[in-house]
Amino acid sequence: MFDLKKLRQLADNQQFNELQLIAEDAWLSSYAPVLLPLLALAYAHLGLREKALEYYQQAESYLDEYDNETVVDMAAVLLVTHRFDEAKALLKPIVELGTANELAVARLGYCYLVVGQLDKAKALFEQALALAPERLPIANHLINIYLQLGYFQQAQQLILQGQSTLAEIESALPEELKLQFANQLDELQLQLWVQLQSFTEAEQWLEQCFQLHIKSSVDRYFFELLIYYSNLLAEQDLHQQASEILRRYGKKYPHHIELCLQLAELAKLQGQFIPSVQVLQQALHHHPESIKLWAKLSYVCLHNNNQKARYAAERAVELANKPSKDQHNGLEIHIVQLAAKNTLAEVESNEQNYAYAAVLYQEILDENPSYLPALQGLGQQQMLQGNIDEAIELFEKIKRIDPVKGHSALINARHFPEDEATLIKMEQAAQLPSLEGKMKSGILFQLASAWEKRKVYNKAFELAKLANEASKKFLPYDAKAHRNQCARIRVSFTKALYQHRPDCGVDSTVPVFVLGMPRSGTTLVEQIIAGHSDIFGAGELGVIPQVIQGLQRWERQTGSGRSYPDCVDDLTAEVTSGIANNVVDEMRALAQEDKPNAKHVVDKLPHNFENIGLIKFLFPKAKIISVRRDPRDIAMSNYFTDFQAKHGGMGFAYDLEDIGQQLADHNLMMHHWHQTFPGEILELNYEDVVDDLEGSARKLLNYIGVEWQPQVLKFNELDRTVKTASVWQVRQPIYKTSKAKWKRYEQYLAPLIKGTNAKIAPDPIDDMITLPVAGFLTDGVALYQARDLDGAELCFKKMLHHNPKHAACQYMLGLVYMSKNHPQEGVALMAQALEIAPWHQEWTRNLIKGYEQLGDTDKANQLRDDSGLEATMAADELDDSFTTFNLER
Repeated sequence: MFDLKKLRQLADNQQFNELQLIAEDAWLSSYAPVLLPLLALAYAHLGLREKALEYYQQAESYLDEYDNETVVDMAAVLLVTHRFDEAKALLKPIVELGTANELAVARLGYCYLVVGQLDKAKALFEQALALAPERLPIANHLINIYLQLGYFQQAQQLILQGQSTLAEIESALPEELKLQFANQLDELQLQLWVQLQSFTEAEQWLEQCFQLHIKSSVDRYFFELLIYYSNLLAEQDLHQQASEILRRYGKKYPHHIELCLQLAELAKLQGQFIPSVQVLQQALHHHPESIKLWAKLSYVCLHNNNQKARYAAERAVELANKPSKDQHNGLEIHIVQLAAKNTLAEVESNEQNYAYAAVLYQEILDENPSYLPALQGLGQQQMLQGNIDEAIELFEKIKRIDPVKGHSALINARHFPEDEATLIKMEQAAQLPSLEGKMKSGILFQLASAWEKRKVYNKAFELAKLANEASKKFLPYDAKAHRNQCARIRVSFTKALYQHRPDCGVDSTVPVFVLGMPRSGTTLVEQIIAGHSDIFGAGELGVIPQVIQGLQRWERQTGSGRSYPDCVDDLTAEVTSGIANNVVDEMRALAQEDKPNAKHVVDKLPHNFENIGLIKFLFPKAKIISVRRDPRDIAMSNYFTDFQAKHGGMGFAYDLEDIGQQLADHNLMMHHWHQTFPGEILELNYEDVVDDLEGSARKLLNYIGVEWQPQVLKFNELDRTVKTASVWQVRQPIYKTSKAKWKRYEQYLAPLIKGTNAKIAPDPIDDMITLPVAGFLTDGVALYQARDLDGAELCFKKMLHHNPKHAACQYMLGLVYMSKNHPQEGVALMAQALEIAPWHQEWTRNLIKGYEQLGDTDKANQLRDDSGLEATMAADELDDSFTTFNLER
């Protein structure tokens, strides 16, 4: 026989693993219906919703036979599965009879708590605690309600009372449960201190806990408290403070897995990608078989480093498929395996390997049909592929599991809730603090769209403003820096550059660039022309930004002190041809599967409007389509869009004044390009496309140089992936309701007008170097390798005349002097170069050799010790030759 009281006690004490095991055995031996709700409750808490629903549906057939206590167990299952109205319907009659036990009263209180009816929840939890003062979980909920209501004195009193109660009953509790209750009370105390902004008191107390717990076998509870405290700080938008205290203890325990995971997540939230990756890699060095660390590394790298994300995901899957010492039972192994496989599915989907990603997602859902990450991932993938109906079906499943997440996804697919009550509940959920901060910006953006759909424009703008403010706190965007960079681009790319470098680039007409302000209609234009049989739409490619990053790396490698765009005047015809041909090869490869015979490949990256100068430098005959739209509509569309790329080039989009300045920068940039390349760039107005689709399409195809094909007018039927914020719109026929939307928000446009009309006055540019010809370094290295020392010396000196601190030219001139038997001058120049670019090990080795040739063994030995190269120098010391500068870009 089974002990029903003990099983309910396990549930009350949140020991759900044990509850599942004991209740399962009892069910298989007795098939007693009273066990069904408890089994459903255990599985629901363990994340196995389908199994929970299976037992709950069986229990429903016995509902009329159950006593009140079992009905209260049924209500608990409904609470865990977010069916609050149904739970209330079961509990309310029992409580109103006046004979209900404390659990029935408390669970009814929870029904009111989750919908924000705090006063009703408070009264019921106070009633429940009066019935059973020893029940700490009830006391803890009441403390939480007091904290939400700002009743801080009552909260403190109840915390102290809870600690006293625990001291009285702890001898009767298992050690693990005693520690669990103590930790919950400690967490509430920390929450109170944070709300009172008593950070010093909280952190002094944490240090005391550290000293106490770290000497015992329960140090994991200290780290749970520390991570909880960092969560509380983040919930108050104190992300830097949260990271700082984690780093403080991380110095003492640098490889604690949960600590590293939390630090990595906080760094990612703040847009600090490299520190996030570094934390995880350092932890993996000491825990190479941690599935959690590998999965988190894949997640962090997902949109920044595809290769690393894939490796980490595959490693997580590999480890999840074999037993691990930290996996205690089959259920835990199962959950870990699903999470690891989902990580790999996300990588495959991100790399547009959609067929295989769908297989992985489906395998997960076959095992656990309610696994939210897989439902979300597969649903989003279906959206990207244009399978809107399939996506909506998945989002409806999510809604049944987690209404807020489900409705958010549905709103993104333009399926809006029919009732305002749902929107109000979503807004309450959006304003519950989380690691993201005080507000969940993603939900707020969706709600803004929903209220706009209902034509309640003041409410829509209010929510959009909250969403943007919540996002902006993480943004490193600097409008002044952007304006300065645009000014440097205009100075670097002038008619004179192209006149003096007439042989640069290639004549390929394969690339077609569609660009303009984000939300100006670039996706629509690309979708139209990509319907042509000779044109492949590749989406938003990063090929031009990648070229720019390559130029930046080259300048860092040479130690020139220059950067893009200043450095373009040092690109030779050979270099530009090589870069351009690589870009063409990459674009052709993208088209190979869908349109192998495509004559043109479209890169639709809006911000390439800044890069037209470089595009024309690489592809003088490139077709460039600039899409224009009413700037007020562009502004409001940006402001209402959740780009989910808060740390990239879209930083301006979360502030109306910044949007205004970006619009002005764009306008001035396009004026400059039209002056530099008159008649070569096609300007197309979004409004014209909406008013005259066929006329605009003919203009586009004629400009590109292909024959008219009427199927381009059916752009919304085109079977291709769209990975932009316009993913839904391009699946629809042309609609005119997007014109003049700004009029709905005219009263809010003052910051936009201020930013747009502000005087464009970038900082003076007085540090730019202009080279008369390109290739002083590369030509000099070639002459040196051909042993034309005089010619090489002249090249390096010419560069140093224009740029006296060019490290690679100093180094190479030093080698020339060494070869001409002027070691004193040669060593001095090599030493100067190494000070500027100390990362070049071959320069260090050659300088050591130079010191030895001069007989200065003290400096040679000191440099060996400082650089750590002493172990590798023995063989080198036998060779008196010197290594030239590596010219590989």
